[in-house]
Amino acid sequence: MSVVCLRSVVCLLGRFPALTGLDLTVDEGEILLLSGPNGAGKTTLLRVLAGLLPIHSGTAEVLGYDLTQDRRGARRSLALVGHDTGCYDDLTVIENLRFAARASGRSADAVAPVLERLGLTRLGGVTHARLSAGQRRRLSLAAALVRDPSLLLLDEPHAGLDADGRETLDAVLAAAPGEGRTVVLVSHELERARALAHREVVITGGRVQSAAVPDASEPAAAASADVTDATGSAATPAPRVTLSADVSESPDVTVPR
Repeated sequence: MSVVCLRSVVCLLGRFPALTGLDLTVDEGEILLLSGPNGAGKTTLLRVLAGLLPIHSGTAEVLGYDLTQDRRGARRSLALVGHDTGCYDDLTVIENLRFAARASGRSADAVAPVLERLGLTRLGGVTHARLSAGQRRRLSLAAALVRDPSLLLLDEPHAGLDADGRETLDAVLAAAPGEGRTVVLVSHELERARALAHREVVITGGRVQSAAVPDASEPAAAASADVTDATGSAATPAPRVTLSADVSESPDVTVPR
């Protein structure tokens, strides 16, 4: 069963077409690696999947919800771990996780196992403001897991983690399919991410350039002109995006990572 199904998706950030006719299917229980150069649209894609950005044209379905009609519905069953932890500075680690659990309708009993799993038990009484960058990254992942999401969206999750933290994260990702989770992962640490992923999709210029089973021993390959897209079809040139009058008046925003 497909957890994500995107067809010809165009997403505009102000007047900038961040996604330019993107096609993507992600199956239940899959760990999908998104790779590509900076500015390719990877972070924008994650935010579209999370229902945080609207699409300008095309069709998008996530966890059975049509994102053109309902961008809030799927959020109850997914979690996005981005560059911002989304945690409150004046709350302790435990308080932040209890808040995340309550916000997703889960019991506070879910907090202790996640604390132990992420190696945060001894930091339970420390406020977010006093945590190191790596500890904050662990907390953001813990806040995602305490929601028990069906779809886990991760943007450069290894960044800022020490060696122990990276191994902990790898263990969480490897266990995800067995726990009923689908993972979409953006990473520039390709060797590490490829060892975990079932499939790698390369994004260039806001659309899928190629898709293949990853090989952790190979360096990042340059995008080929003769490749297949994420649905198995031959890749075609990106469509031209026409800006309507109302869209052209949208405020400018930062070009995506």
